[in-house]
Amino acid sequence: MATNPPGPALPNKARMAILAELEKERRRLLNAPGASISLSRPSLKEFRDNAEQQHIAAQQKAALQHAHTHSSGFFITQDSSFGNLILPVIPRLEPES
Repeated sequence: MATNPPGPALPNKARMAILAELEKERRRLLNAPGASISLSRPSLKEFRDNAEQQHIAAQQKAALQHAHTHSSGFFITQDSSFGNLILPVIPRLEPES
């Protein structure tokens, strides 16, 4: 079993100076550019929203792939007010003169 070696302990002023220096360094790192990393856990709502977005993206990819293989038309993925995952694209034809 290891024990602390006998000897003089750090004086209280030295401990306070070390703690103050550590606190100053922590604040400097948190205020530095690029220190936007959240130290807290993401909320359940954020986690659910992220999972839902990934699920929709997977559905869009599958629908687009299915449409391209089974149709001769052109389709794009786009958010729709009506819940459509892909939308058909009709090319514009120039009128003949």
